[in-house]
Amino acid sequence: MTAATGIWPPAATPFREDLSIDTERYVAFCHELLRDGAHGLAVLGTTSEANSLDFEERKSVLEKLAASGINPAQLLPGTGAASFGDAVKLTKHAAELGVKGSLLLPPFYYKGVSDEGLFEFVSEVIARVNNKRLRLYLYNFPQQTGLVWSSELIAKLRGAFPETVVGIKDSSGDAKYLDTLLEKFPGFAIFPSSESLMVDALGKGAAGCISATANTHVKEIRALFDGWQSSKADAMNKRASAVRALIASYPLIAAVKATLADQHKHKGWHRLRPPLTALTERQASELRNKLAAL
Repeated sequence: MTAATGIWPPAATPFREDLSIDTERYVAFCHELLRDGAHGLAVLGTTSEANSLDFEERKSVLEKLAASGINPAQLLPGTGAASFGDAVKLTKHAAELGVKGSLLLPPFYYKGVSDEGLFEFVSEVIARVNNKRLRLYLYNFPQQTGLVWSSELIAKLRGAFPETVVGIKDSSGDAKYLDTLLEKFPGFAIFPSSESLMVDALGKGAAGCISATANTHVKEIRALFDGWQSSKADAMNKRASAVRALIASYPLIAAVKATLADQHKHKGWHRLRPPLTALTERQASELRNKLAAL
């Protein structure tokens, strides 16, 4: 199985008034992202509010996407969990569905754990899933987890599991860390989490981008991915980066969902599960006007 490449939006999750998942709207939105140029979908990640969903909801979402006609090979679900057992169960379930791979957060409750402990965690997940189709993409988000997949640990994991540990999504925003990965691990599927870093990273061998704002501007980001070496790349990059910077100047998930509410003319997109909260009306109006100006 070849590694993932391209633009993989971390699809946001719409909720009904009772905060249950609006499944029909969610499935339709995922199909829309694919029609508009996404190579695949990094579902059940941070922007999806996956860690506000329970175990059964996360399983059900994947099953319904596959049942709707989306090729499981276009799905890259987050299967990380604070609980070791849940991480194993979610990853096993995803592998059995035939997904492209699983985005694996480190076990994020315990802080200050060693690289040895994280190596054992990944090793046990792989052994217990026990599926030759399993492909793991490490998910690096130290602002949320308090943990980093160090380059030394990645090298050790790649050495031990070269057919299974095949990539990483880096949400650190640390350009130096990203450059280190690109330099040390040619052929590893490395995805920055912002389109503003993508063009530079593609030139150094990155696989693509998994960006929250691909929920709202996937056509533009796909065009940038396709044309990053063209004469229009600089202008496209500046515009995409400006849109990203504007949306990210607000609480990111809330800002993405406020923008989706405007684009889809459906107020339900504003809803987030507690403890996350929606933008205020003033913030949403300000964001709307600034995006229109761009």
